Amino acid sequence: MVVLEKIKPASTGQEELISALKSKDYDIVGVFGPTGTGKSLLSVAYGIDAVLSGDYERFIICRPVVDIVTGREITSADIGDFYYKLASAYLRDILSGFIEWSKVEELISKGKVAIADSHYLRGRTFDNTVIFLDDAQSIPPEISLEALMRIGNNSKFIIAGDPVFQKDPRIEKDGATILREILLGEEKAKVIDLGLKDIVRPGARRGIKLLLEARMRKRVLSETENTILDSIRVHAPDADVVTVVEFINEKKKFEIQSEHTPDALIIAKEGHLGRVVGRGGERINKVEEEVQLKLRAIELTLDFREIIRAIHPVSWIHKHVVEADFAGPLIAFKVRSSEFGPFVGQKGFYVKFIDAVLRKLIGVGARAVEVETPEKPTRRRRR
Repeated sequence: MVVLEKIKPASTGQEELISALKSKDYDIVGVFGPTGTGKSLLSVAYGIDAVLSGDYERFIICRPVVDIVTGREITSADIGDFYYKLASAYLRDILSGFIEWSKVEELISKGKVAIADSHYLRGRTFDNTVIFLDDAQSIPPEISLEALMRIGNNSKFIIAGDPVFQKDPRIEKDGATILREILLGEEKAKVIDLGLKDIVRPGARRGIKLLLEARMRKRVLSETENTILDSIRVHAPDADVVTVVEFINEKKKFEIQSEHTPDALIIAKEGHLGRVVGRGGERINKVEEEVQLKLRAIELTLDFREIIRAIHPVSWIHKHVVEADFAGPLIAFKVRSSEFGPFVGQKGFYVKFIDAVLRKLIGVGARAVEVETPEKPTRRRRR
């Protein structure tokens, strides 16, 4: 492995991806997660190495070209050779610093590495080939499955996508989400979910936070939410509030009667929480009195455990959430097995409530994952 050996995995998720790519046990590897987690870099590095080592004859790259302004996918029929120039630039950017571009150009000239438009794969068969379909969230799942059907003998299919941040928010079931669901039950297929903890690209974490903020600010507020926001503007005029989300109906639906759970959550820009709450809580208390609702405020961060701390019916349960990160199209809350029941609640109502609030807030659902954690050793008393 010439290229892959130069890349040191920065997380356990990346280690798992590299292992799956190298393994002969899997014909299909699906890797899903936010930008900056190394999905494309590791997949392309593996594909280049695969042809350099002679393990496979060809490396085929399929990647949709999308107009970020209109959201429309552009095909090679639309822009001709410029389509392949864009795809080559993408490949060159990824491999910069890991292999001389002249070597990649040589592989391209020999037909060892090729760019393919995923819309025009019908009728083709790829034997002894690594096929990499990137940005699967931007194309219909039918096209992805068409590419999957092109796999011949001794071939490996790699699918990468971001089913949260880079998909069209108007589409509930994008290509990446559907393909992930299909592959989870497929024989000789491996699904790897990368999350915030796997981000290595400088600026990607900040970009994701800004994307979340933009998504929240674009929310269409209900009458109740607008009333709360108007009151905040009066009593905390210097506070930058990203959004307000109320969940009175959700509390009724899931029989949430805990005094700890507020009626609405205020999301403040980082550094502005104190301005919303006020000294001693006088500002938020005045808003509560005016709107006659129980409120709580948090800062916008990428630590989703703060939402659990703020609204979960069990006030102490956040202490037992060991991790909150993206897993495919959802946020997975990993909870200690000893406290899994209190987190989920009877009939699963507590986690369903969290799921409903998150979908309302950022369009991403939640699921609970039970994890075993070692017990802390007890100190022996000295005699």
